[in-house]
Amino acid sequence: MEAGHFVENLVVFGRVLRRLGFEVAVGRILELTEALTHVDVKVRDEVFHTCRALLVQRHDQLATFAEVFDAFWRDHLNPFARQRSNGHDARTSAASATASAGLLTPEEKATDEGTGDEAPEGILQTWSETERLAHKDFAEFSPEEMRRARVALDRLEWIPGERRTRRWIRGRGPRIDIRRALTRSLRSGGEVVVLPTRRRRTKLRPLVLLCDVSGSMERYSRMLLHFAHGLAHRHGRLEVFLFATGLTRVTRQIRFRRLQQAVDAVSEVVPDWSGGTRIGPALRQFHQRWARRVLHQAPVVLLISDGWDRGDPNVLREQVARLQRSCHRLIWLNPLIGTIDYAPLTRGLQAALPFVDDFLAARTLADLADLAVHLGAVASRAPSRRRRALL
Repeated sequence: MEAGHFVENLVVFGRVLRRLGFEVAVGRILELTEALTHVDVKVRDEVFHTCRALLVQRHDQLATFAEVFDAFWRDHLNPFARQRSNGHDARTSAASATASAGLLTPEEKATDEGTGDEAPEGILQTWSETERLAHKDFAEFSPEEMRRARVALDRLEWIPGERRTRRWIRGRGPRIDIRRALTRSLRSGGEVVVLPTRRRRTKLRPLVLLCDVSGSMERYSRMLLHFAHGLAHRHGRLEVFLFATGLTRVTRQIRFRRLQQAVDAVSEVVPDWSGGTRIGPALRQFHQRWARRVLHQAPVVLLISDGWDRGDPNVLREQVARLQRSCHRLIWLNPLIGTIDYAPLTRGLQAALPFVDDFLAARTLADLADLAVHLGAVASRAPSRRRRALL
């Protein structure tokens, strides 16, 4: 089992520890994810000691960490869990510790309070549950599994990195702040004693989501809307566009608080839902109407499509190349990657892929969790791109 299979659990686990007073930075969770790839995650003690080594800074936190670890990763059916002599009391106190840290949803809290000796049915909260659901194709989800998946997606942390703005602020940096130096010199009779410096101000890099809702994507469209809805509430700087034969901006609709309200609002404004696929013309419409507004701050662009395109491959090639030049990173997410005998052989994909920075899967929860980790890993650097001529 790879660490990416339950990376969403690690993110939530870090949030629980932070609420209990532990100093757990996001970067430390990324280090933990990398470290877990070097141990046997089927052995609970190896996972426990790896987490403790990276997440605990003080000796007086060891007991609290052990209790929280047991509370978070509990599962009486989990073969990796340790046997505890006081089973009922341990599970009850564990459940209380986890709920008090704000981990459980209201539905989970209600279940937790009324189950007694049985471990509560947490959503993607144990290794066994994660393994069962995280690698299941979105197209095969039941309504209950869709609900579980939505909660898991809401827990993922998306870190597209920061960008440097043109504005300078005080702080340790490469340039001397002449104005502050002169102001301070007035206190010492005009003599410059200290040379203060300044640095570029940074802001969170925006995200742009371009999602295919054509007929060939119908099995995945609803789950991807859940993904967009969760992303909109976790990342403040997000623009969402849906396309089939045309393009529709749904940023305002997808931000509605209730998921069903957002889905209903989106369905009302998208005229070509489950229609044909013309990715090139849709991207051209995006560039003509929206690019100047949403691409001027070098965002990370997520293009979600299976690549089945009825348009001219040359148009698609030109528009994808233009999109790559205008953004910090272009990631194409394809729900068909990982299916049996799949290969990107369509004319449209063959034309577009040379101008895509990352071509990744978006078929399961594990794929999206891996995407969150990938974004965090590449956030600080721009992709290396070779200049390509449009033939």
